[in-house]
Amino acid sequence: MESGEKVGSKDWPPTVKSAINEKRFFIMSKFSIPKTYKLFIGGKFPRTESGRILAVTGPKGDFLTNISRASPKDFRNSVVAARKASGSWANASAYLKGQILYRIAEILDGRAEQFEQEMTLQGVSSVAAKKDIAAAIDLLVHYAGWSDKYQQLFSTVNPVSSPHFNFSVPEPSGVVAVVSPSDGSLAGLVSAMAPVLVGGNTTIILVSGNPLSAISFAEVLATADVPAGVVNILTGQRDELVSVFARHMDVNALLLCSNSAKERKTAELEAVENLKRVICQPDAQVPQGPYHILDFQEIKTTWHPVGL
Repeated sequence: MESGEKVGSKDWPPTVKSAINEKRFFIMSKFSIPKTYKLFIGGKFPRTESGRILAVTGPKGDFLTNISRASPKDFRNSVVAARKASGSWANASAYLKGQILYRIAEILDGRAEQFEQEMTLQGVSSVAAKKDIAAAIDLLVHYAGWSDKYQQLFSTVNPVSSPHFNFSVPEPSGVVAVVSPSDGSLAGLVSAMAPVLVGGNTTIILVSGNPLSAISFAEVLATADVPAGVVNILTGQRDELVSVFARHMDVNALLLCSNSAKERKTAELEAVENLKRVICQPDAQVPQGPYHILDFQEIKTTWHPVGL
């Protein structure tokens, strides 16, 4: 065969032709490709800058996969992405934020079978997995409905003795760091994320416990019109990152889901220097309601002279 001459099917060796004819060629497509679980920062899925990993095992100690172990630098990168996205997300209309949360619920519902399989691999029963997924979907729809209503609930016209109108309205805090429940439940993750998100804040979420569903949930966020940087998800060790979350100077608030008095004290002490708001919730709790949106709102009061 001359150099540069194309090779057509008529030039294939007889053994290759035989394999194709007998459909043995398609056996190659049967090879499974193990999933690589990465971080979710700025709308992308990078590996941790440190190169560290954590092994995820099943209930019997059998190896399932490796996930990235986030470092303090990964967190700092996430804060940069969250801060960059905070202005446009805070100014997005209530209608848009509600629609995006509802879209997340739609996609999660369509991928419920995948999430159930991942949860059962980690030792969760099929019944409990289905209940957890349903609760997460309900929470997303619940907070989507509050998107254009909580402002009216928490805004006030204040009585003053001078000739002025005095209005108080809630505004987003900015960047909120979240340490999600340690049980790794999907409903727990959503209950921490959704009120922060619908209130116009951007967030960085640390996931521990059963992390596989959290990273798969990041894939849902990436395809649900959530702007890059609005939600960032890290997998890592709580004892390494809680203090880092609390003391970062460009984080406006911290939500800590924990039953550990030591962990709470560490977060509160580290947050003192920059006057960061720290909200502590019991671990493995799934709260819902508009007052959880208010936890991460700043009340802005405006004075306006009467008659102008």
